[in-house]
Amino acid sequence: MQITTEQLFTSARTQNGYLDEPVPDQTLRDLFDLLKWGPTAANSGPARLAFVRSAEAKTRLLACMSPGNVGKVQQAPVTVIVGMDLEFHHRLQQLFPHVDARAWFEGKPALIETTAMRNSSLQGGYLILAARALGLDCGPMSGFDAARIDAAFWAGTAVRTNFVCTLGRGDPAKVLPRSPRLSFDEACQLL
Repeated sequence: MQITTEQLFTSARTQNGYLDEPVPDQTLRDLFDLLKWGPTAANSGPARLAFVRSAEAKTRLLACMSPGNVGKVQQAPVTVIVGMDLEFHHRLQQLFPHVDARAWFEGKPALIETTAMRNSSLQGGYLILAARALGLDCGPMSGFDAARIDAAFWAGTAVRTNFVCTLGRGDPAKVLPRSPRLSFDEACQLL
């Protein structure tokens, strides 16, 4: 299978609705097996993913979503909650064995939080690209009560919600017209 820049970027669209097609478990495993190779600081990999598919889990998630996002989550075959593990540094001996990287973070909650947020966001971006590479459509979103999601899905852990993303085969009839983007000169500097 050849993956194109159009598939990943220029033709890919944020989805607002989905076709009634399930996403197989193996596709979700393949998705993770791709995204895990994306770089993170000190190979920290702080993202934790909850693939919401069952009716029971979807009901719990729907109770946490803003009204404008309820329909999207209801219709999507899968919604992934991208979390960030605030104890990611406990695994650095396994993931970054070259030095004692855990010591860089011990007793530094602000550094832990910013590192977890930054790097789980990177991993969330890798998730979107990996999903598109596998032929899935995505609908990343804010518009939820993070504390409620944390209580419903991450209770008893050090994981906190970063963002939510629907996955599946998008319904082309529900895609909004493409919005403009900033030009290079508006967004970039050549120094």
